[in-house]
Amino acid sequence: MNQSNQDKQVEQDAARVKKDLNTMLSNRVAQITDDIEKLTGEAKDAMYGVADTVKKDVVVRLDQYNTKAAEVVENIPGGLVEKTVRYPWVAVSIALVAGLVLGGLLKPSRQIFR
Repeated sequence: MNQSNQDKQVEQDAARVKKDLNTMLSNRVAQITDDIEKLTGEAKDAMYGVADTVKKDVVVRLDQYNTKAAEVVENIPGGLVEKTVRYPWVAVSIALVAGLVLGGLLKPSRQIFR
């Protein structure tokens, strides 16, 4: 072979290698993209499953809490429930003041009353 034929052969080989590398890279990128989409779908499914489980647990716990709170409210003496329903802002104000007083007494590092 002469020099020009060798140069052409090298150019053809380089072009073929470049084409093969591009094809291989494209296939690998497509495979990685498919893997990422698959993992994303699996993660979403897992997240939805956990969210459903948590939602069901929260609903069950809230129902238990509401039942227990209703039992406690029914056992309050002196018509306090009726007075609270009749004067809700007074009840909220009393609860707020009681919370501030208890907070001041139980947290000595932040004493309100000095």
